Amino acid sequence: MPIEFVTGDLFVNRVNADALAHGCNCAGSMGAGIAVGFKERYPGMFEEFRRRCKAKPAEFALGDVFLWREPGKPAVFNLGTQPSPGRGATYPVVETALNALRTAADQAGILTLAMPRIAAGYGGLSWKKVRVLIESAFVDWPGTLYVYEEFKAGE
Repeated sequence: MPIEFVTGDLFVNRVNADALAHGCNCAGSMGAGIAVGFKERYPGMFEEFRRRCKAKPAEFALGDVFLWREPGKPAVFNLGTQPSPGRGATYPVVETALNALRTAADQAGILTLAMPRIAAGYGGLSWKKVRVLIESAFVDWPGTLYVYEEFKAGE
C-alpha cells in the first residue's frame, strides 16, 4: 500500500488513521514541537512515557517504540529518536525506530498510520534523508502511511 505525503494538522486526523506516530527524546520530556500536542491530548500516555524514561534501567531507549492505546482516540506510537530534548537525533537510530514502528504496527493490526516529519525539526536531521528512511522502512507495507510534510492548522 502507499505512503502518502500530505499537508494538514496531524491531530485533526482527516485521513482517519488508526494510529499516530511521532519521534521523541528518551529523557522523559515533551516540551517542544508536536510532542506538546501529544502531551496535552494524551496526559496518561505522557505520564507512562516519563515513567519509562526515568526507570532504572530505562524502559524506553533510543530506537524503541512504545504503543499507547486510549478508548475513542487513535493509538499513539512513541519513537525514541534522540537521547535528550533538542538536536541529537541520528540516522541509524531513526532507521531502527522506523523499522521497529513497522513491526509494532503489524503486531497491533494497524492498517492506517499518520506521522509528522520526525527528527527533522527539533531533532536536527535533514528531511530529505529521513524521508528516504521512511520510504525504505515502509516499502511493501500492507497498510497506508500518511506523512504530514507540511503543517496547516485546522486541516
